[in-house]
Order: sequence, then structure tokens, then C-alpha cells
Amino acid sequence: MPRFYFDMRDDGSFTPDDEGLEFDSLDAAERAAAEAAAKIGRERLPRNATHKVTVEVRDEHRQLVGTVMVLMEVHRINSASQLLST
Repeated sequence: MPRFYFDMRDDGSFTPDDEGLEFDSLDAAERAAAEAAAKIGRERLPRNATHKVTVEVRDEHRQLVGTVMVLMEVHRINSASQLLST
């Protein structure tokens, strides 16, 4: 079973994956990368902000084979202040 590595880019920081995980296919590895990026984005997302997480997927030869980017934005609308300003 092929091994894939998931390097993480998160708000300017870079975390390389030196261990990797085995998956049946690149499709399965990409799904896992998307799930990981979404989970990290949710955990680190402050209110009223934008957060981008990128996972770079490398194959068993350590060659880049794809990237997964998750961009999350939160826009809070304060309806009370909108009512006062209109």
C-alpha cells in the first residue's frame, strides 16, 4: 500500500510530515488531507476572521502530488446595531 505524507501550512507556519500514512489510493489520501485541513481550520478559527489551511500531499517518493486548501471565513452581523443605524 502506498505511503503519503501531509505537510501542513497554517497562517505562515509550515509543519512537515516525516512519518506519512498508508492509503489505498491518491483519492483516499486527498480525502484524508481535506478532512484534516477542515478540522484544523475549525479548531483554530477565531470569530470574525479568515483562516486558511493548506495540506500538501506527497507520495512515497516524497514528490508533491496535490494540495488541499480550506478557507474559512466568519462574518458576524450584529442585527441590533444595524437596526440602530438605519
